[in-house]
Amino acid sequence: MKYMPELIAKLYPKLLRKLSPELKKYGIVGIAGTSAHYALMAILINFFWVDVVLATTIGAIFGALINYALNYSYTFKSEVQHHKAMAAFWLIASIGWGVNAGIMAFNEYVVGFNVIFAQLTATTIVFFITFLMNRRWTF
Repeated sequence: MKYMPELIAKLYPKLLRKLSPELKKYGIVGIAGTSAHYALMAILINFFWVDVVLATTIGAIFGALINYALNYSYTFKSEVQHHKAMAAFWLIASIGWGVNAGIMAFNEYVVGFNVIFAQLTATTIVFFITFLMNRRWTF
């Protein structure tokens, strides 16, 4: 066990090189999906007077669909059948939403950090969790 840090030091650069192109693409896709979410939400609220909670829910689903399509074809170049990949994607997205809500609730009711800091932290954690899960089980 005393050689574990040396082993990690040797393996980490290889792992990072292997994951780096997909991780960058996953980030780009995430920005596209989030932008679509926010844009649709703003349109629904400002032009159609849709309730904020309903508007963000519709926007989030729309953004997730964009994320699925782009991650399937661009990030991972998947050949998995869509019905299998989409089922896994929605399950992992639900886990991500739960982790996000849990982190935000922990912040709100226990720790009390600035909400923006808490959301950035939650987003970062969820980004890496969902990347690894989607890479392994979805695509």
